[in-house]
Amino acid sequence: MRTVVITGASDGIGAAATKLLARREPQDVRLVLVGRSPDKTRAVAERIGAEHHVADYERLDDVRQLAATLLRECDRIDVLAHNAGGIFSGPVRTADGFERTFQVDHLAPTLLTHELLGRLLESRASVVSTASVAARVLARPDLDDLETWHRFTPNRAYGNAKLANVVFTAGLHERFHEQGLSSVAFHPGIVATGFAADTTSVFRRLYHGVLRPFLTSPQQGGANLAHFVTGEAGVDWQSGAYYDQHRRLGRTHRVASDPAFVREHWERSAQLLGIRW
Repeated sequence: MRTVVITGASDGIGAAATKLLARREPQDVRLVLVGRSPDKTRAVAERIGAEHHVADYERLDDVRQLAATLLRECDRIDVLAHNAGGIFSGPVRTADGFERTFQVDHLAPTLLTHELLGRLLESRASVVSTASVAARVLARPDLDDLETWHRFTPNRAYGNAKLANVVFTAGLHERFHEQGLSSVAFHPGIVATGFAADTTSVFRRLYHGVLRPFLTSPQQGGANLAHFVTGEAGVDWQSGAYYDQHRRLGRTHRVASDPAFVREHWERSAQLLGIRW
C-alpha cells in the first residue's frame, strides 16, 4: 500500500485532491492529511476515512513535531505533496524570525522534506510541490533578500516564494534523484478558493470579484494535484521539472534553470533553517 502525505489538505485543491484519491484507489492508498485548521482538517479526513494531523506553518516547531509524528507512524512515505501555502499582507515576522510568506510557502516545506529525507529515500518517494505561474510573472528574485523584506508587496513576496518552490524542486532532483527520489512542481490553475482573501493584493479582486465564475474550480485544480501524486516519474512526468495547469512542461522564471542560482538558493535556504543536507 502506498502512503501519500498531503499538506494544505483541509480546503481548496488539497481537499478536492484527497477526495479524488480516496475514490480512485480506496484500497491501495493510505492518505495522511495535514492542515492548519483542526476542525476543517478533521472534517475532510473523516469524510474519506483518512488519517490527519494539524500543523501551522507559521511555527516551525509544528513542522518538526509533524515530521516526528510521521516518522513514528509511517514506515514508508511514497509521496510527499507540499500543497500548503498562500499569499499574505506584510511583511510580517514570524516567531521563528522569518518573513511569513517565505516561511509558510518555502521554508516550512523545505524543513519538512529535510526531516523526512531518510524515509523518503528509503521509499524511493516523489515530492510534489504546488507552485504557481506567479513564479514567472511576479517573482523578482534577489539572493541577498530571499525573504523579500525590502520592497515588499504581497505579489512580489508570493512570486518569490513560489519561485523558491520551483527552485527547490530542481535542487531535490539534482541532489537526490540518483538515490531514487523524484520531484516535480506544477501550476494548478487560477483556482476559485479562499486564496488572497485577507490581503490587499490584486489577487483578492481576481479571486473574489467578478472574474471568480471564470476561474478554475477546486475540483479541476485538485485533479491536477492528484495527477502528479498518482503519476510515475519518468513516465507521467519528468523529475525536476515544472508543469503548467494543462499538465504540460511549463515556462517559469529563467533563474530556475540556472544551476548556480539553484545551488546558491538551496544553500542560503539551508543556512536560514540551520540545516545540513
